[in-house]
Amino acid sequence: MIRSVLMLVPLVFVGMSTAYSQDEMTKTVPDFPQAVNAAMAPDSHLNLGEAVSPAVPEIRSSRTWSGGFRGHIADLFEDQRQIWSSPFRAHPSDAVWLIPLTGLSAGLFVTDRQYSASLPQDPSTVRRYKNVSNAGIAGLVGGAAGLYLFSFPTHNEHWRETGFLAGEAALNSLITVEALKYSFGRERPYQNGGSGHFFQGGTSFPSEHAAAAWSVAGVIAHEYPGTFPSLLAYGAASAVSFARVRGQQHFPSDVLIGSAIGFLLAQNIYRRRHDPEIGGGSWQPTDETFVEQKSHQPGYMGSPYLPLDSWVYPAMERLAALGFVRSEVIGMRPWTRLECARLLSEAAEMQPEDSSPQVRSLYESLSEEFSHEFRLLSGEQNVQVQVESVYSRVTGIADTPLTDGEHFGQTIWNDFGRPYQQGMNAVTGASAWTAAGPFVIYARGEYQASPSAPAPSAAAMNFISSADSLPPNPPLNPIPSISRFRPLDLYVGMNLANWQISFGRQSLWWGPGVQGGMLLSDNAEPLNKMFRINRVSPIQLPSMLGVSPAIRLEFFLGQVAGHEFVNNGEQEGVTNSGLVGTYGKNLDPQPYLSGEKLAVKFTPNFEIAMAKTTLYGGPGNPLTLKTLFKSTVGAHLGNSPIGDGRASLDFTYRIPKLRDWLTLYGDAFQEDEISPLNRPYKAAFQTGIYLARVPKVPKLDLRIEGGTTSPLNFPTCVSCYYSNGQYVNGYTNNGQLLGTWIGRAAQGEAIQSTYWFSGQRKVGVELRHRKIDQQYMPQGGTQSDVAVNSDFFVKSGFELSGMLQYERWQIPMLAANRESNWTSTIQVSYWPHNRPK
Repeated sequence: MIRSVLMLVPLVFVGMSTAYSQDEMTKTVPDFPQAVNAAMAPDSHLNLGEAVSPAVPEIRSSRTWSGGFRGHIADLFEDQRQIWSSPFRAHPSDAVWLIPLTGLSAGLFVTDRQYSASLPQDPSTVRRYKNVSNAGIAGLVGGAAGLYLFSFPTHNEHWRETGFLAGEAALNSLITVEALKYSFGRERPYQNGGSGHFFQGGTSFPSEHAAAAWSVAGVIAHEYPGTFPSLLAYGAASAVSFARVRGQQHFPSDVLIGSAIGFLLAQNIYRRRHDPEIGGGSWQPTDETFVEQKSHQPGYMGSPYLPLDSWVYPAMERLAALGFVRSEVIGMRPWTRLECARLLSEAAEMQPEDSSPQVRSLYESLSEEFSHEFRLLSGEQNVQVQVESVYSRVTGIADTPLTDGEHFGQTIWNDFGRPYQQGMNAVTGASAWTAAGPFVIYARGEYQASPSAPAPSAAAMNFISSADSLPPNPPLNPIPSISRFRPLDLYVGMNLANWQISFGRQSLWWGPGVQGGMLLSDNAEPLNKMFRINRVSPIQLPSMLGVSPAIRLEFFLGQVAGHEFVNNGEQEGVTNSGLVGTYGKNLDPQPYLSGEKLAVKFTPNFEIAMAKTTLYGGPGNPLTLKTLFKSTVGAHLGNSPIGDGRASLDFTYRIPKLRDWLTLYGDAFQEDEISPLNRPYKAAFQTGIYLARVPKVPKLDLRIEGGTTSPLNFPTCVSCYYSNGQYVNGYTNNGQLLGTWIGRAAQGEAIQSTYWFSGQRKVGVELRHRKIDQQYMPQGGTQSDVAVNSDFFVKSGFELSGMLQYERWQIPMLAANRESNWTSTIQVSYWPHNRPK
């Protein structure tokens, strides 16, 4: 039912924006000049209130507020005819406002029932808010009617027009809303337990109070432009809308749709009927402003995010470490393709062609990759459809691998949660994207296959149930073989003034290291249903004390998968207390994960960032606007049932005198604190150094990283990181850890060195060691890996990648003796747009 509603609602919005055809509009102005009639031919488009050509003044019908009664009735019938037939005249430019509005509506449809259920049900409170909404609408309508009536004795034509146009807008919005109400038949929040079902004879969707309030407010705010009249009019309309929700008369989505209908109809009528000679301001539609002024500006161009496993990130980081990029934010990835091109334009200013062969090679490879984006930066129109890659990978594993990064360890990590077991594993996939103006659509999916495996031992499963406070006696089920198609990143996005808003399955990496961020990495599958707002390019702040900081911000809300249990305890406000769940059956609904990050680039050498995530929702803890707000401001701390919070602080610093080759970085992590700085003795951390070029061997780099998730001076929290007493399945998505490869209650070190033949041809070696804390797991455990990898592009656009790894591990909980395995991977990829020099 909801899906059908979401398909119909955008058509209603388009109807509000394209309510009158231009050819019929000119018929009402018989003395209109011939040149203007030609400019407004029937094949031209008029949207969001019948916008006219910028070179043509706005028209005023010969039959407005001063016409006769029959003329007004005729106008009203014509208004309604055009409103309901307008979806057939929709134009692509309407997407500038229609897509964000539809996305917001969809989000409210998902959460508004839970939000309404969380509101106070006290009859006196409900009655008070109903009175507020009625008083607000009476004030707006009465004020407009008063202007109209008092205009006759005072002969004030501006008052008369204001009152008449406000009434016309309100009447049209009410007729439209009433027709929709009885078509959709949604029950009100106080009916049938607040289920909000559609097509049940209700009258909740959309809100007529909101529609009338916003239609009147829109006319008044533009007839009397200025800060105070706008605040007064829109403030009153907002109060009416808010009170209808708080008074249990409407769901949030009902109010949003009603408000949008009223606002757009007011815009339509004002632009067609307003007489600029008697006063008032202009009303420029959003889509026209965008098309005329913004469509060729990079800040308003949609651009896909680069996949986190792209070769671009290590190449770009090396170029930055060599001193040729100034404003990159390493700790917030992925980056958009346009942002990468902007960073390369910084490098171009420093004349990399006159630098060392290593810098020239990196710059040339990256410039070839982003040649199209360079043209967009120069003002070219943003319209493109691109197959990004087609790839196939085979991974063979001899002997038993580690597959549980949260409890024991992983043989393969930072691989988007792809399944693997002993034997032959395969992945075949493709990715593509399209961009048009401010919009972007990205899709990446793949076929995944892995063999079956025996059931974990009873000792291992009992240890997990005990460590995670799960029910005793977990089932010992064999691991089935996997043969499936799986979407990875799959999203739609819109970029407005360098703020890219996107929705879908999306990957995030928060941290400066290459082994994995403490909060977020690509170790697990991308989060599903993620709503994300990302400042894709830094905001440059005014200079202070000779320093010009640049900041980036990001917010997301997504849903995890694979959680089977939640323990709500006996906390107040929770409907399902105690441990809820069953082995082998996922919770419904699954918990949500929200996050915010702020990064500040004080100088080209120094970057620092703070971030926070909260896991909440699920049975007994509904996701509402209230819980989302509390999570964002940190109200989850302490014993609150809001959720499970984590925070991080990371930095990157290039030593000035050694700027072109030595970088230091770190990532601190904290449970249930607003920041790791609050109680640093409790913090887990990762640190690293990166030598972009080894002395005497300029084509060779070196990276050393290490860290621990066992606090050095907090013995009561040995195993508390990545675990929680409420969300007992841990900080995971489909069973894979969302954070660092070090995992839970362990310490790890990694050494990695790469020899760069060119920007897209390199070989590397990596050594990794990990030790599990014995206070967490009886007898602890160790894991050691050594791997050789290579990555070569050829001129035809093909990429050949390979890896050979030997691993040795000893974890008595899993096996009595020391175990080892060999892992080999071969991948062939084709990049249609990539032609290395």
